[in-house]
Amino acid sequence: MPEHRIIAIDLDQATILARTPEIEQERAVAIRDLLTSNSFAPRRPIANGYGGPYRLGLRVEEGRLAIGIAERDGRLLETIILGLARFRRVIRDYFAICDSYFQAVAQAQPAQIEAIDMARRGIHNGAAELLVTCLEGKVALDFDTARRLFTLITALHIRG
Repeated sequence: MPEHRIIAIDLDQATILARTPEIEQERAVAIRDLLTSNSFAPRRPIANGYGGPYRLGLRVEEGRLAIGIAERDGRLLETIILGLARFRRVIRDYFAICDSYFQAVAQAQPAQIEAIDMARRGIHNGAAELLVTCLEGKVALDFDTARRLFTLITALHIRG
Protein backbone atom coordinates (compact mmCIF):
# COMPACT_ATOMS: atom_id res chain seq x y z
CA MET A 1 0.00 0.00 0.00
CA PRO A 2 1.60 3.32 -1.07
CA GLU A 3 2.26 5.95 1.56
CA HIS A 4 2.05 9.24 -0.33
CA ARG A 5 3.58 11.44 2.33
CA ILE A 6 6.80 13.08 3.42
CA ILE A 7 8.47 11.68 6.55
CA ALA A 8 11.62 13.81 6.61
CA ILE A 9 12.86 17.00 5.03
CA ASP A 10 16.40 18.31 4.79
CA LEU A 11 17.28 21.86 3.82
CA ASP A 12 20.69 22.64 2.37
CA GLN A 13 22.21 24.29 5.43
CA ALA A 14 24.95 25.96 3.37
CA THR A 15 22.30 27.93 1.50
CA ILE A 16 20.60 29.37 4.59
CA LEU A 17 22.77 32.34 5.53
CA ALA A 18 20.54 34.36 7.85
CA ARG A 19 19.16 32.84 11.01
CA THR A 20 17.07 35.28 12.98
CA PRO A 21 14.84 33.88 15.72
CA GLU A 22 11.73 34.73 13.65
CA ILE A 23 13.07 32.93 10.58
CA GLU A 24 14.12 29.89 12.60
CA GLN A 25 10.70 29.79 14.27
CA GLU A 26 8.83 29.97 10.96
CA ARG A 27 11.08 27.28 9.43
CA ALA A 28 10.66 24.97 12.44
CA VAL A 29 6.88 25.39 12.44
CA ALA A 30 6.69 24.72 8.69
CA ILE A 31 8.75 21.52 9.05
CA ARG A 32 6.75 20.34 12.07
CA ASP A 33 3.41 21.04 10.39
CA LEU A 34 4.57 19.51 7.12
CA LEU A 35 5.68 16.29 8.78
CA THR A 36 2.48 16.11 10.85
CA SER A 37 0.17 16.30 7.86
CA ASN A 38 1.02 16.23 4.17
CA SER A 39 0.17 14.64 0.86
CA PHE A 40 3.01 14.05 -1.59
CA ALA A 41 2.96 11.57 -4.48
CA PRO A 42 5.53 11.52 -7.30
CA ARG A 43 3.81 11.13 -10.67
CA ARG A 44 6.70 9.82 -12.77
CA PRO A 45 7.27 6.07 -12.81
CA ILE A 46 9.80 4.95 -10.21
CA ALA A 47 12.03 2.13 -11.45
CA ASN A 48 11.84 -0.01 -8.31
CA GLY A 49 8.12 0.65 -7.78
CA TYR A 50 8.69 2.38 -4.43
CA GLY A 51 5.45 4.01 -3.23
CA GLY A 52 6.50 6.02 -0.20
CA PRO A 53 6.91 7.43 2.32
CA TYR A 54 9.49 9.93 1.09
CA ARG A 55 12.42 11.95 2.35
CA LEU A 56 12.86 15.33 0.66
CA GLY A 57 15.98 17.40 0.25
CA LEU A 58 15.66 21.03 -0.82
CA ARG A 59 18.56 23.05 -2.19
CA VAL A 60 19.26 25.85 -4.62
CA GLU A 61 21.88 25.24 -7.24
CA GLU A 62 22.72 27.54 -10.13
CA GLY A 63 19.56 29.56 -9.61
CA ARG A 64 17.27 26.55 -9.68
CA LEU A 65 15.41 24.70 -6.96
CA ALA A 66 16.42 21.05 -6.64
CA ILE A 67 13.94 18.78 -4.86
CA GLY A 68 15.55 15.46 -4.08
CA ILE A 69 13.03 12.68 -3.49
CA ALA A 70 14.37 9.67 -1.65
CA GLU A 71 13.17 6.44 -0.10
CA ARG A 72 12.71 6.09 3.66
CA ASP A 73 16.34 4.93 3.98
CA GLY A 74 17.69 7.88 1.98
CA ARG A 75 18.27 6.22 -1.40
CA LEU A 76 17.63 8.90 -4.00
CA LEU A 77 14.74 8.17 -6.37
CA GLU A 78 14.77 11.34 -8.45
CA THR A 79 15.59 15.01 -8.36
CA ILE A 80 13.12 17.53 -9.69
CA ILE A 81 14.63 20.78 -10.91
CA LEU A 82 12.47 23.91 -11.07
CA GLY A 83 13.54 27.25 -12.47
CA LEU A 84 13.22 29.90 -9.81
CA ALA A 85 12.63 32.86 -12.13
CA ARG A 86 8.85 32.56 -11.79
CA PHE A 87 9.19 32.54 -7.98
CA ARG A 88 11.51 35.56 -7.63
CA ARG A 89 8.83 38.22 -7.42
CA VAL A 90 6.59 36.27 -5.04
CA ILE A 91 9.58 35.48 -2.80
CA ARG A 92 10.59 39.16 -2.79
CA ASP A 93 7.00 40.21 -2.01
CA TYR A 94 6.75 37.57 0.71
CA PHE A 95 9.95 38.79 2.38
CA ALA A 96 8.75 42.39 2.25
CA ILE A 97 5.37 41.59 3.81
CA CYS A 98 6.99 39.37 6.46
CA ASP A 99 9.30 42.25 7.42
CA SER A 100 6.27 44.52 7.74
CA TYR A 101 4.48 41.89 9.80
CA PHE A 102 7.37 41.39 12.24
CA GLN A 103 7.71 45.18 12.67
CA ALA A 104 3.96 45.54 13.19
CA VAL A 105 3.88 42.82 15.84
CA ALA A 106 6.40 44.85 17.83
CA GLN A 107 4.65 48.21 17.62
CA ALA A 108 1.36 48.32 15.69
CA GLN A 109 -2.28 48.15 16.65
CA PRO A 110 -4.07 44.77 16.36
CA ALA A 111 -6.10 45.91 13.33
CA GLN A 112 -2.90 46.84 11.46
CA ILE A 113 -1.30 43.52 12.34
CA GLU A 114 -4.38 41.66 11.11
CA ALA A 115 -4.40 43.55 7.80
CA ILE A 116 -0.72 42.82 7.18
CA ASP A 117 -1.20 39.18 8.16
CA MET A 118 -4.07 38.85 5.68
CA ALA A 119 -1.84 40.25 2.92
CA ARG A 120 0.95 37.87 3.95
CA ARG A 121 -1.42 34.89 3.77
CA GLY A 122 -2.63 36.02 0.35
CA ILE A 123 0.91 36.11 -1.03
CA HIS A 124 1.66 32.76 0.61
CA ASN A 125 -1.48 31.19 -0.89
CA GLY A 126 -0.62 32.49 -4.35
CA ALA A 127 2.88 31.05 -4.05
CA ALA A 128 1.46 27.67 -3.00
CA GLU A 129 -0.79 27.64 -6.06
CA LEU A 130 2.21 28.49 -8.26
CA LEU A 131 4.19 25.63 -6.72
CA VAL A 132 1.35 23.16 -7.33
CA THR A 133 1.21 24.31 -10.96
CA CYS A 134 4.99 24.02 -11.42
CA LEU A 135 4.97 20.49 -10.02
CA GLU A 136 1.99 19.36 -12.10
CA GLY A 137 2.78 16.08 -13.81
CA LYS A 138 5.79 15.58 -11.55
CA VAL A 139 4.30 15.47 -8.03
CA ALA A 140 0.76 15.57 -6.70
CA LEU A 141 0.51 17.49 -3.46
CA ASP A 142 -2.25 19.17 -1.54
CA PHE A 143 -2.52 22.91 -0.94
CA ASP A 144 -1.34 22.82 2.70
CA THR A 145 1.72 20.79 1.73
CA ALA A 146 2.52 23.31 -1.02
CA ARG A 147 2.17 26.22 1.46
CA ARG A 148 4.60 24.63 3.89
CA LEU A 149 7.05 23.73 1.14
CA PHE A 150 6.97 27.33 -0.09
CA THR A 151 7.88 28.51 3.43
CA LEU A 152 10.89 26.21 3.32
CA ILE A 153 11.82 27.33 -0.18
CA THR A 154 11.90 30.93 1.03
CA ALA A 155 14.27 29.88 3.83
CA LEU A 156 16.76 28.90 1.13
CA HIS A 157 16.70 32.48 -0.24
CA ILE A 158 17.38 34.48 2.90
CA ARG A 159 20.61 36.39 2.56
CA GLY A 160 20.68 38.46 5.74
